[in-house]
Amino acid sequence: MTSFDSLRSYLNRKPGAVEEFPFDTVTLVVKVGGKMFALVGTDEIPLRLNLKCDPIKAEILREIYPTILPGYHMNKRHWNTVILDGSIPATEIRSMIDDSYALVVRGLPRAKRP
Repeated sequence: MTSFDSLRSYLNRKPGAVEEFPFDTVTLVVKVGGKMFALVGTDEIPLRLNLKCDPIKAEILREIYPTILPGYHMNKRHWNTVILDGSIPATEIRSMIDDSYALVVRGLPRAKRP
């Protein structure tokens, strides 16, 4: 999952996913219930993806994969930046996206959950 199109397609398949460019013209933000669960730097090669993560799991993933870093411009305890250079299996990337989405949905008021 290193192409922008495949990444964007997977993110948008999440129930209630909404795309925005609130910060600039190159940072795609994907939200659910008005809360961010993914940010993608569309002008970067390789692509970089910020995802919310359980703090303990975030540390473990950073130890396993050198291309997972503390979240750039985010709370580094709760967010990871994932460099999509092909070194992380696509199944792991999808799992991290699923976890980020689930964490955000879990934090939403019931009325805003998809």
